[in-house]
Order: sequence, then structure tokens, then C-alpha cells
Amino acid sequence: MKNALIALAFVASSIAALTGFVVAKDQVKDALPPGSVSRAKGLEAWKRIEAVVTHPRCANCHVDARAIPMWTPAGESKPRVHGMNIHGGESRIGAETIHCSTCHMTSTLPNDPAPAPLRAGIDWQLAPVAFIWFGKSGAEICAQLKDPKRNGGRDAVGLLEHLRHDAALNGFIPRGWAPGAGRTTPPGTFESHVKDMALWGAAGQPCPN
Repeated sequence: MKNALIALAFVASSIAALTGFVVAKDQVKDALPPGSVSRAKGLEAWKRIEAVVTHPRCANCHVDARAIPMWTPAGESKPRVHGMNIHGGESRIGAETIHCSTCHMTSTLPNDPAPAPLRAGIDWQLAPVAFIWFGKSGAEICAQLKDPKRNGGRDAVGLLEHLRHDAALNGFIPRGWAPGAGRTTPPGTFESHVKDMALWGAAGQPCPN
């Protein structure tokens, strides 16, 4: 029994080490040397990032403490309050009312056919209150994204790690570009967004005035 537990612990630690290696390798691949990108190029990258993070597909669940998700159904381009009187509650997962997972299954299957509720590889939930994007200006979101107190404690490289980690789980971020037929998508691709985040980070995360 003891040998079995030791073997299990070894396997677990090996997997953790391997996972850490993969993340570190991705960081090296994505991150650019600090200062290697000019402020002007960084601001150009930010404009493209802004177009992504303010798109309804990315901003609809980044709402305030009222926890009322926004909604952009298939065939529409503008957000409106989520139908069926949905409320995320203080839990941000709808535990006090109706769980998000009642309709939004955790699944890696494609988001087809519309209008079936969107799925993702991680449990559906609203973003934390501190991560409010919906209704904010690009400059306000920029200041928030570079502030570790409002971005989950991440520096520029940490933000890249977050993107790759979410993609490894088939999470919300890459799925924003694969919402299923009839649904609008942010400009560019997930990979172009990662590249822009790397450019913005290497430029010192400049924000528009």
C-alpha cells in the first residue's frame, strides 16, 4: 500500500512538473524581451486588443456586482440583458438562483448548432467583479489589465500564461473565436490576440490617454 502511494505521488509530481515545463516553454515562445517594442507599436497592438476585449463575445460576462450577464444571441450583433431573467448572484455562477451550468455545459464539443447555449471546457461563470469590462472605455480596460490588483496578480508574462492556460483547458478565451454558426466573433484570431498581448507587454503595457 505504501509503495502504491509513493508511486502515485511520483506520478502526480511528474505530471505537475511536466505541466510547469509546458507553461514555461509557452512563456518563452510567446513573450518578447521587455523594451524590444516601441511605445507606438505597443499602442497599435493595444488598439487591436481593445477591439477584442470590448467585443460582446468577450465582454458580456465581465459585468458589475449586479451579476446580470449580457447576451448576444445568434443572428444579433449588439448585447442585451440575458434572457429568462438570469442572475449570476454573489457566487457569479448562479448558485443562488439558477446555475449557469443548467444550460451552459462544460464541454469541449463544438458550439453547434446555434441557438444551443454556448459551451466551454471549463465551468461557466461570470468574471470576478474586479474584472469589469462591459460598458468600460478602452483606456479604462487597459489600465485595469495592467494593474495586478485588478487582473488576478499577473504581470505582462503572467497575462500570456493566462491565455495559454485557458486555451489548454479549451476555456472561454479561445472559444470566443469559435462560438458556433450565426454568432459574431471578435476581430482576428486567438493566436493574433496572443501576439498582440506579447507586443503590448514588451512595450511596457502602454495605455491611451
